[in-house]
Amino acid sequence: MSARPHRRGQEEPSQTTDKPMESKVLSNLSPKWRNWWIRGFATALLLMVLAFVLWIGPLGLMFAVLIIQVKCFHEVISIGHKKYREYEFLYFRTLQWYFLMASNYFFYGEILPSTFFVFFKTGNYLPVLLRYHLIISFLMYVSGLVAFVLTLQKGSYRMQFKMFGWTHVTLLIIVTQSHLILQNLFEGIFWFVLPLLLVVCNDIMAYIFGFFFGRTSLIQLSPKKTWEGFIGAFFSTLLFGFLFAWFLAQFEFFACPVEYREDSILAATLSCKPAFIFTQQPYEVPLALHPILGKVLMIYPAQFHAVMLAAFASSIAPFGGFMASGFKRAFEIKDFDNLIPGHGGFMDRFDCQFLMATFTYVYVVTFVHAVKPNYVLRLFMSMNSEEQISIYHQIEAHLRETQLI
Repeated sequence: MSARPHRRGQEEPSQTTDKPMESKVLSNLSPKWRNWWIRGFATALLLMVLAFVLWIGPLGLMFAVLIIQVKCFHEVISIGHKKYREYEFLYFRTLQWYFLMASNYFFYGEILPSTFFVFFKTGNYLPVLLRYHLIISFLMYVSGLVAFVLTLQKGSYRMQFKMFGWTHVTLLIIVTQSHLILQNLFEGIFWFVLPLLLVVCNDIMAYIFGFFFGRTSLIQLSPKKTWEGFIGAFFSTLLFGFLFAWFLAQFEFFACPVEYREDSILAATLSCKPAFIFTQQPYEVPLALHPILGKVLMIYPAQFHAVMLAAFASSIAPFGGFMASGFKRAFEIKDFDNLIPGHGGFMDRFDCQFLMATFTYVYVVTFVHAVKPNYVLRLFMSMNSEEQISIYHQIEAHLRETQLI
């Protein structure tokens, strides 16, 4: 909106007359410091929202992940629509959202029924959905595929297939990895919160070190990223991971697996026996550090796992952000969206989180080897009645032999 021309004899209107007090204060700052305060306020607000969702519990976290996933998907596919808006593809945007729904049904169609089947004690439809989940998911996908072929338009084939590939790559990056975030959540809220805040810590510390000490450019894709910020954030994140894991390991709310409870749908068990990694173990201190730390330190093994996650969060996970920067540069945009002041869109904040979630899942399965009761339960519910009875008798016989019942 262009400014009206200033007429002779009229007083120049104040530029800050109708701005709120915060804007007046920020307008007196340099752009560098103004961005510092805007990002700081937005980050504090996001952390408060996270604390509130944690207070709600695992069910709130699940819905939060789903909302973030949908918003990230929307931001990425919207770039394609803006870039190729001159093409009129019949029902293609509807098909993109249909593929998102089908993908979510495939990933969550097994998790939710097996989680809630005890709560919904009436009806037999949940075992049926579990048993035929794979074929239902396949039919949903091929229905979308058929619809896509039927909407192909002569003269636009190449562009339509480009958008089709764009949609599927977006689903692979966002939906698949958000599914792994939930898998980490079911292992325990510890494996959800720790990786998330490790990335947040690394991002904040990289910004602070780069802001005050940054001189040497790190990568061409992100000119504002510096080696000073990268190195400072690396060691800061390692320390944060070690200390924050010590804090989380003390609470069963974070350490216990997420499962169904009679008094609450999908809650962290409050009375579980903590796993070995969440019980303090004695570790001998090197002789040179005896005067400072003593001879023995009581440490949670989970703290060593946290250091490994922190090393990934501060060395490899940032490349998820660099890749997103390259994507934005390819389409000549600054941010995926402008929803979060100073940060951009959801995808701008969660580009590294998706990569971090995938590594956490692989790490936990490989090195922590956590038991997954929900997975076993899903397999059991997908069997027919004869198979279920057979498994029941085998488990009963084993428990009697081991004198557990």
